[in-house]
Amino acid sequence: MIPKEIFEETLLQFFAPIKKHLDDPAVSDIMINGPNQIYVEKKGILHLSDAKFESKEALIAALRNAAQFVGKHIDEERPILEGRLPDGSRIEAVLPPAAPEGPCVSIRRFFKETLTVERLIGFGAMDEDTAMALHALVVSKLNILIAGGTGSGKTSMLNALSSFIPEGERVVVIEDSRELQLQRAHLCGLEARPPDPKGRGGVSIRDLFRATLRLRPDRIVVGEIRGGEALDLIQAMTSGHGGCMSTLHATYPRDTISRFETMAMMSDLDMPLEALRIQLASAVNIICQVSRLQDGSRKITHISEVLGYDLPTQAYQMQDILVREYTGFGKKGEVLSHIAPTGILPRCIPQLHEHGVDLPKSIYKAAKQNQGQRRPEY
Repeated sequence: MIPKEIFEETLLQFFAPIKKHLDDPAVSDIMINGPNQIYVEKKGILHLSDAKFESKEALIAALRNAAQFVGKHIDEERPILEGRLPDGSRIEAVLPPAAPEGPCVSIRRFFKETLTVERLIGFGAMDEDTAMALHALVVSKLNILIAGGTGSGKTSMLNALSSFIPEGERVVVIEDSRELQLQRAHLCGLEARPPDPKGRGGVSIRDLFRATLRLRPDRIVVGEIRGGEALDLIQAMTSGHGGCMSTLHATYPRDTISRFETMAMMSDLDMPLEALRIQLASAVNIICQVSRLQDGSRKITHISEVLGYDLPTQAYQMQDILVREYTGFGKKGEVLSHIAPTGILPRCIPQLHEHGVDLPKSIYKAAKQNQGQRRPEY
């Protein structure tokens, strides 16, 4: 059997044309459109690289080795690869004939250094009061969804928020492909895998969910919700497993709830829509919305509370606790903004007090100033 270190080194040799980008800490994404066109993202801005692969066959060979590294198989019959490289970078690839012009590849880089809450404050993704509010929400075991578009910083935010989980708690992590770097010691990491070419040995996210409930988790963290496993997460959230966290793709808090509902409906369990919505609204407590702004910076844009589901109007009830406000553009084209309290006090405050934590004074101050001018729930 080939030693792991030699296998990793051999694999990276296949990716030699983009090695300089894999070694560059400023690169967050590498996008390969066939062998002759490669783009990289730095600080949220795309740049065309002069790097090229020798041929389409050389690129396909690199991808087949990447698939082998994570125990998967990629060919014309199975042209899609989800995996990771030895340095932890996430790779997604589509081969011909599904990609007629040549293999399409996206490599998402992750910081080798731990991306802490303090560093996110330094980057301007949040301020100290927002960090204090998120600390209180995580410690008090509220269920939190981190939502945003592609490349908005969802995974980085989840990694950072994990530092708020009390040390004495056991965290079970479920992922499609390992990429989370949670900042806790007591972790149990589980990873799904597809079946082999003969249809054997597949382990789905839903399979892992069923096993997780008997692994005595204090918290369940799901890397990303993509389909029917959303219903399993809702069931876990409403059956005594507080403090669950996950990410999903959505642009605004209202879209987040709608998308979560849609994915729960992908489950094979037949449940009345009204019952599903009531459970979902009870399960999800907080939505932390992140976004990549026009200047490429990644910021928290909303922290919203889910209040429930209103049967007469058939609508989810939500309210924003913190919202980013935009004031224009700076001299270098940067977006000028700040996140501020809306003046609404969340209904979850008693649960925070039960766990010995509280919201920052700025939220109470804004609520006092806004008495009589309360923003409506939506």
